[in-house]
Amino acid sequence: MDYGKYKYEAAQRAKESRKKSSNISVKEMKYRPKIGPGDFDTKTRKVEQFLGDGHKVKVTIMFRGREMQHPDLGRKILNRVAEDVEHVGKVEFHPRQDGRNMVMVLAPDKQAKARHEKALQKAEAEAAAAQEALSEETES
Repeated sequence: MDYGKYKYEAAQRAKESRKKSSNISVKEMKYRPKIGPGDFDTKTRKVEQFLGDGHKVKVTIMFRGREMQHPDLGRKILNRVAEDVEHVGKVEFHPRQDGRNMVMVLAPDKQAKARHEKALQKAEAEAAAAQEALSEETES
């Protein structure tokens, strides 16, 4: 066997394996205990987008000063984030205190995403059928 041919084939196999692998990066979103509803919605939408793209998301609550006395506020925010994105992701590491920060890691969940999309399609079909029935009713 020719060494050059062997080297070429090995390079091709390595290239194929790199093509099939996916690199999952960890994105981070930082919240504060006194976050407003608008900022919360914006950041949560971004977390949802990251999970939809297949990235893991590290959600951090940063405490300052006396906020450290109320970790329940941070835990409440983290639970709300997890609840809002449960259709695209699942909690990989539950909330835990890490010095002045509280951290939770979310991972993308393909099955939950598929279930959510199926439910949306079913709802759209029902809405279309109801609209059709309504338009037929008004014609007669």
